[in-house]
Amino acid sequence: MSIKGERLKQHLEELAEIGKIGETGVCRLAHSKEDRKAVEVVKRWMEEAGLTTKIDGFGNLIGRIEGSQPDQPILILGSHIDSQPYGGRFDGTAGALGAIEVVHSMKENGVNPTRTIEVICFSDEEGCRFNKGIFGVRGLAGMLEEGELERQDKQGVTRREALKEFGVDSDMSPSPVYQKGDIAAFLELHIEQGPVLEQKKKPVGIVSGISGPIWLTVTLEGFAGHAGSVPMQMRQDALLGASDIIRRFDDLVKREGTETTVGTVGSMQVFPNSRNIIAEKVEFTVDLRDIDLEARTRLEEKLYKIIEESTAEYKLKVEIKEDTRSEPRYCADWIKDIMKEEDGKLGFDSPTLMSGPFHDALIMSYISDYGMIFVRCEKGISHNPLEFAEMEDIEKGVQLLYRTAVRISQS
Repeated sequence: MSIKGERLKQHLEELAEIGKIGETGVCRLAHSKEDRKAVEVVKRWMEEAGLTTKIDGFGNLIGRIEGSQPDQPILILGSHIDSQPYGGRFDGTAGALGAIEVVHSMKENGVNPTRTIEVICFSDEEGCRFNKGIFGVRGLAGMLEEGELERQDKQGVTRREALKEFGVDSDMSPSPVYQKGDIAAFLELHIEQGPVLEQKKKPVGIVSGISGPIWLTVTLEGFAGHAGSVPMQMRQDALLGASDIIRRFDDLVKREGTETTVGTVGSMQVFPNSRNIIAEKVEFTVDLRDIDLEARTRLEEKLYKIIEESTAEYKLKVEIKEDTRSEPRYCADWIKDIMKEEDGKLGFDSPTLMSGPFHDALIMSYISDYGMIFVRCEKGISHNPLEFAEMEDIEKGVQLLYRTAVRISQS
């Protein structure tokens, strides 16, 4: 018994038209009009698969099919359909639509689950709009923080306002929705977003665990002045200080990081942002992650030392805000064992690999055992319109997801 690859392909192509940029890119920011349009389309596909649907107060789209023993802990499948502002067609969507295809194929193949199954398209996994992601899944798991709804995007729109425009009442009171013991397993399929599977010439991989990310926002404040008249030795140039920190941070990660350490500065705001005014204020983000928690902690401490030294040298004030902190989380051995058994039957010979990017599964791991499947993507490119995965590879990954889900749903 198999999935319907042609139907999955059609769904992926249709969803890619919503928020399309250029020939292959996608922009579906969380809680945007494009996001809502995508949710409505995917909701229809869920209902065609036999799922009853709802959109909750966090913006999550949830489909449910009752098992023959509804008192048993449930099985959840899913991913996300929001995107980066300059994103691709497969990040999140391959897993979200793949999960719907699994349930649709189970229905058509006469597979009756013992456990209730839920398919979730989690709200705002990406985090690019409000500078803090995995929002919907944190709502379900009871891991929201104070002030979540007052976070603003770059246009000054709060998350509360965006959710209202999206069409839901942003009621945080139901959080947590799930308690430990409610969920038997969570399964997520995702494109790898890295080059390992391509290097190994394998279409599918079984994930061992997810690196723990730290997200910081660093704000440096100096003093604005005329670029033509303030002597170099008298300046308090916030942009120069930021440049020094960023360069030294990059050197630190390359010099002292492990094979799995990555560090990135991906966003920067400069004030007043004029070519002939010395920068008075600079805000930039830091993303530091590793599967090795001790290594990450060691580098984080050295980063703070770099910031202290640079701000002293350039006579700057500094504020560091922690946006996200998560420890590495490992996939459940029993789920990996099922995946490996089913992978062997399919003849894929899939390798085991870790995930550098975080996913909704990272948060689900705090309330449930979880497993992940990776699908090869070309050159490891993601968060870019050039992101690409062969449909044949996606089908193989979803086939492994299907077999794993059938096993767990009937256990």
